Amino acid sequence: MTGPEHYRAAEELLAEIKDGDPDASHTAAALLLGMAQVHATLALAAATALGSPDQPTWDWEAWCAAAATPRPEPTR
Repeated sequence: MTGPEHYRAAEELLAEIKDGDPDASHTAAALLLGMAQVHATLALAAATALGSPDQPTWDWEAWCAAAATPRPEPTR
């Protein structure tokens, strides 16, 4: 998943909690909330790493690969 996909997944899980069955167990809601937190953390990690211009090229490329984001072509 890409960073934006993790972000959207977190939003969808939070909406599922908000719009879900009011009689659902607290355990189910806690599980969805935990999953949303993980997705939000991964989205934040990808955005932070990919937005850092001062990191070494090899590290930035590794983050692009991990975040499933293609490296942009340099602009001239």
